[in-house]
Amino acid sequence: MRLLLASGNRKKLIELQRITAPLGVEVVQPADIGGLPECVEDGETFAANAAKKAREGAQHSGLWTLADDSGLEVDALGGAPGVYSARYAGTHGDDEANNAKLLRALAEVPDGDRGAAFVCALALAHPRTGEIAHETIGRTHGRILREPQGEGGFGYDPLFEFSEEGFPVTGLVFATLSGDEKASVSHRGRALKELEPALSRLLKDS
Repeated sequence: MRLLLASGNRKKLIELQRITAPLGVEVVQPADIGGLPECVEDGETFAANAAKKAREGAQHSGLWTLADDSGLEVDALGGAPGVYSARYAGTHGDDEANNAKLLRALAEVPDGDRGAAFVCALALAHPRTGEIAHETIGRTHGRILREPQGEGGFGYDPLFEFSEEGFPVTGLVFATLSGDEKASVSHRGRALKELEPALSRLLKDS
C-alpha cells in the first residue's frame, strides 16, 4: 500500500515511518509524485486544516493521503500561536524567529503560568474522492522555558519541557530527546498511534 504524506517535511516523514514501517506501508511525499498544488491553510482549527490538505492531496494524487496540522497552544496567550504556529513571526517555517517572538510574548509571565500543549490533528483521505476516512488528535502537555535548550527536534522543541507525570522523559526538553523518546510522548506520535488501527484495517481490505 502506498500512502501519500501531504507534507514535504522530512522530519514528519521520519516520525510517520516509525509507525508505518512495521505495517508494510510505503510512504511517499509530494516530491515523489511530481508535487501537489499549494493548499491554502485557512481553517480556524488544526483539524480543519488537516482535513483540507488530506482531501486535496487525495483528489489530486489518487492515493490514500495523510495530512497533519500541528502547533503550539500556550495557556498564558489564550491558545496562541495555535494554527499560526509555523508563521507566528511572519515567515513560514522560521523556527528561530518564532521562538524569539514567543519568548518576548512570555517575558513577564511567571514560571508557574507558562503551561502549554503541542497539538497534532491527522486526517486520512480516500483516494480520488477525498472523503475523510479517519481523524485523530494528539496532545502533549508541558511548559515553556525561558531560553532554548538542546540541539534536536524542530519548531518550538527547544523551548518545550515535557511535564506530564509518570514518564521516563518527564521534565526533559523535547530538543534533548532521541527520536524514539520523542515519538513515545509527542503529540504527533500519539496521533499516529491512534491512527495505526485504521491503517491496519486498510491493509486488510486492500
